[in-house]
Amino acid sequence: MLIGDVARQSGVSARMLRHYESLGLVEPTQRTGAGYREYSSDDIRRIFHIESLRSLGLSLREVRRALDDPGFTPAQLVADLVRQTRERIAAETELLTRLRRIGAAQPADWTDVLQIVALLQALGSEHAGRRQRAALSSTGEVPVPVEALVEAALSESDPNVAGALRWALAQAADGAPALLAAGLDSPVAEVRKRAVQAIAEIPNGDATALLRDALAHPDFVVRRYAALALGARGVAEAIPTLIEMVVVETNEADAADVLALLAGEPAVADQIAARLVERLTDGSVGPPERRRLTQALAEIPGRTAAAALAELSQDEDRAVALTATYIRTLRDGR
Repeated sequence: MLIGDVARQSGVSARMLRHYESLGLVEPTQRTGAGYREYSSDDIRRIFHIESLRSLGLSLREVRRALDDPGFTPAQLVADLVRQTRERIAAETELLTRLRRIGAAQPADWTDVLQIVALLQALGSEHAGRRQRAALSSTGEVPVPVEALVEAALSESDPNVAGALRWALAQAADGAPALLAAGLDSPVAEVRKRAVQAIAEIPNGDATALLRDALAHPDFVVRRYAALALGARGVAEAIPTLIEMVVVETNEADAADVLALLAGEPAVADQIAARLVERLTDGSVGPPERRRLTQALAEIPGRTAAAALAELSQDEDRAVALTATYIRTLRDGR
């Protein structure tokens, strides 16, 4: 079969067939009387083998070795090809993500594009100061896409940079809560914590709704950040978690402050006092926890809290009784 016929049948151009011949990859078995290359069925089969191996990403040098070296074993080469392919896919995926984010920012001209690229690169910098500056400047005329800010916030370990990213997300607001919600389901505890902290600083209804849902989260860290944020927003649903924070001595001072803030409403004050008394008397808490619960009653106004303190001033636990008595003295002085 002449070279033109081989090219049509195999899909390999005549020029590439000549190149293969120059490399010694495939040589026509014979030539016609006029000197034209003539390929046998074995030659054509070898051409198809070459193309098959090239489709796997092998170089022509590797193809020749695979076909001609009897001692060649493909295992390591295939493993290397798998690794290289994964690296290439990762690089292409990263590029695609970057292009999508630039498109989402709707740049008006190439100056905007370059500015966005610079900010995205800065967010991924090894230097915390550069990442922080990028976060603080991300809400300018050409803002960084929210998706990029969320990704940075969920992976940031430096507290100063993390604070700047949360601020930037609070300014962006739109779309940020929904993207951050995925972080609440992360298998990594630190990512869940960063997600709820960022949501807690976004002052809109979507964020509040997510925080309400987070009160039932299996991770207590997520629940307590949600409770503190919701309590500050006047959401009484946070009360049980806030009281539990007092019991387990986790941010108990902050929890008590938020409970006092919620107690500005008389009906809510009585609800808080009743729940504190319930925890005090359920028999599952020890002396230290009972003292903290008694202290939490200090800033809760209303009759329910007053009655509870009067009873606690006669408590069997002397420390609890003294604490309740002292609180009553302070309240009477007011």
